[in-house]
Amino acid sequence: MATKNGGAFIIEQLDSILQQLDQEDEVIISDDCSADDTVALIRSFHDPRIRVLENTSERGITRNFEASLKASRGEFIFLADQDDVWLPGKVKKMSQALKSHDLVVSDCHLVDDRLSLKISSFYSLNKSRKGFFKNLIKNSYMGCCMAFNRKLKAQALPFPPDIPMHDFWIGLLAEIYCDIYFMPEALVLHRWHDSNASSSGKSSRHSINHRIAHRYRMIKNLFIHKYNGA
Repeated sequence: MATKNGGAFIIEQLDSILQQLDQEDEVIISDDCSADDTVALIRSFHDPRIRVLENTSERGITRNFEASLKASRGEFIFLADQDDVWLPGKVKKMSQALKSHDLVVSDCHLVDDRLSLKISSFYSLNKSRKGFFKNLIKNSYMGCCMAFNRKLKAQALPFPPDIPMHDFWIGLLAEIYCDIYFMPEALVLHRWHDSNASSSGKSSRHSINHRIAHRYRMIKNLFIHKYNGA
């Protein structure tokens, strides 16, 4: 998890995660210089499974997630947003699927700040499915719905310096190197609001030129990655 000024929802999210974990599991949280009570609220759990990494200077969301991924030690890695709620059974169901797939993606319900349903299926809204060119054009890989194994983590790290988003990078790498499974079940309540780090199925905030530049950088970095023998 990467956090920044997430105090409004972090307790609810961590509650929904921790109750699904075993004692040997871990929650790695990299905080990007929060100015609110995010870190204090996280530490108030007094749970030894939680490890907090506090940045000394702001890194931005992609580098913040990279820090938490580098610190992770488990065989299976789940990405988590700071303001969502994991539905019961998410960890168990996705972990089972990860025994036969490298990357597993679940659907999610899009909700407002109070968890009232706005859109029942991100898949349907986004027409999510596998396919490199499909996802290069319109990304299906929303981090909060993704879990993957150490094989894919090793492929993805370190992140290139100019990728637009971490989940986009991980998803496209998986399209090339890994076995992917899109689970039909919604396992996350994803809060949909103006402060989301990504557009999450909304119309892009960026110009067409900006979006083309994002995709050019992705393709460039995938070629570099392949050329370097990763």
